[in-house]
Formats: sequence, structure tokens, C-alpha cells
Amino acid sequence: MATTRETAETPPALGFPPIEPYDSGLLDVGDGNEIYWETSGNPEGKPAVVVHGGPGGGGTRGSRRTFDPDVYRIILFDQRGCGESRPHASGHDVDLACNTTDHLLADMERLREHLGVERWLMYGGSWGATLTLAYAERFPRRVDAIVLVAVTMTRLEEIDWLYHGLARLLPAEWEIFRDGVPPEDRDGDLVVAYDRLLRHPDPDVRMRAARQWCAWEDAVIAHENLGSPGQYGAKSETAMLAMVRICAHYFAHAAWLTEWQLLQEAGALAGIPGVLVHGRLDLGSPLTTAWELAKVWPEARLEIVDDAGHTGSAAMGQAIMRAIDAFGRR
Repeated sequence: MATTRETAETPPALGFPPIEPYDSGLLDVGDGNEIYWETSGNPEGKPAVVVHGGPGGGGTRGSRRTFDPDVYRIILFDQRGCGESRPHASGHDVDLACNTTDHLLADMERLREHLGVERWLMYGGSWGATLTLAYAERFPRRVDAIVLVAVTMTRLEEIDWLYHGLARLLPAEWEIFRDGVPPEDRDGDLVVAYDRLLRHPDPDVRMRAARQWCAWEDAVIAHENLGSPGQYGAKSETAMLAMVRICAHYFAHAAWLTEWQLLQEAGALAGIPGVLVHGRLDLGSPLTTAWELAKVWPEARLEIVDDAGHTGSAAMGQAIMRAIDAFGRR
């Protein structure tokens, strides 16, 4: 494990100029689902896939600017139920039974085959880091390199920290979050309680639960250094509802991963170079996870960004772009 430290002394990384996709579409992945995908940059370039966070956050189109468009064939997609994928999980009648980690892994592999990609660089942050790791450990021969940001493995201990443990630091905000569920559920698993509310037949109950969930997420990032207050609450009602429904669904099931699965199976990553970029001040996803992963993945280099939390900083942006640039020159 190699570890470096980065500070905010260098100028901000602005990214490459905005670009538009040269191709896009909806891919039928079964179970009545179609996932949105797009490609931009160089059609003959090095394939790179962006695995978005959430779960259910939808692909951020600005991610195109993280890659040199002359070097990379940039692939973005929206996971099941969110973004421009269909059906959209904001609809109460949309069943999430076929929206699990295994389904998403199969979707990604189907997308790779559809686009004729042999191997790709994978870039994922937060939940996207979990999904990237799960994919790379299942399909290691399809992965050329990995860049992970705000590393998570969606373990029960990580979920418990974010929705219960952080009460130690933000007691007032957490009590509001806790009180968003019925009194009889407040001493139990709040994620499971919110999951039930988000399946409630009353649309007002569902929307209120989604807003309360996002208010808590906003409180966490707002208290980080260089945090971005209001990021979750600024989403449209449909995007917010889809994201929170999917988040609660995944976290109530610990993403269908055993507690130590991604660490125990990290041997599958042997030979795959990686860079892990993590903010030292990340409240919601503490540095421990990235540190533990780097210890069992010899080819991974951990960059700790001293001024960054979960939503990043200029220094974090520069670290990400350096890593991607270096892999583009391999």
C-alpha cells in the first residue's frame, strides 16, 4: 500500500471543456428495465466507465469533463430506476425487487458487451466505489485500471455510522432525522423504518420521508470542511424520491453483500492498478474504509486529501484528474 498526502496549495482543477455525447441510447437489461447510456470523447480512445453514486443518484453529466476527450472514450450510464433509465423509481408502482447489486453488475456487463468494450478503466465514487469494487472482483479480466473516490464498501458498520453513529457529532440534526419515522420505530433500525415509509401508499408520506432523509444527508455534508450545503435537497422531487427509495432499499439490505465480502475477495484485484482518493475530513464515509482496502490491494495507491470531505475540494479534483491522466498514458 502506497500512501500520499495532498493539500489545497495548488490551483483548482477546472476540468476539460464541456462536451456532448456522440452516441446514446436505452439498453434493455431485462425485468422491464432499460438503462440510459452515452458515449463521448474519442470513439477510438481508451474506454472509461463512470459508475455513479447514490445508490439511485443518477449519472452526473459533468463527469465527462474529468477525462481528456482526445484520450478517452467516456461512458456514462444511469443505474436502474434513476436518471434517464426506465422505469423511474419515483413511481410508487415501480417494483424494486429486481433492483439489487447483482442486477446492476449484470447490467454493467451487458453494457460493456453492447458497446464492444474489451476492458475499461473504471471510475466511481461513494456508492459507485462499492459497485466498482464488486464488478472488478467478479469480472477482473474486464478491468484495466480503477480510480475510486470517497471509498465505501456499504458494510453494515458504514451504514450504521452514517444513520446512527453520526448522532454523536450532530445530535440536533440527527434527532430530526430520527423523528421522521413513527415513534415505535425510533429506537430501532432507522434505515429499515425509512424503507417502509418510502413504500407507503400515501404519496405525501413517501415525499415527506424523502425530504427528511435528504435533510439529514445535507446536514452531514454541510458540516464538513468545504461541504456543499443543500446538495441533496436541491434535487427535483422525482429525482429525490427515486434516489431515497433506492438508497433505503439498498441500505436496508446491506447492498446484498456480506460484511467483509469486498475485502475478503480483494485478491481478485491482483494485477489491476488503482488509485483511491479520499478526504481526511469525510464525515459520512470515514477514511478507515479506504485505508483497509489499500492494505489488501497491493497495486492500489491511497491519496489522502487533507482539506476534503465527502463532496471534495479543488485538491481532490486535481488528484482525481492526475490519476485518470496517468492511466490514459499507460
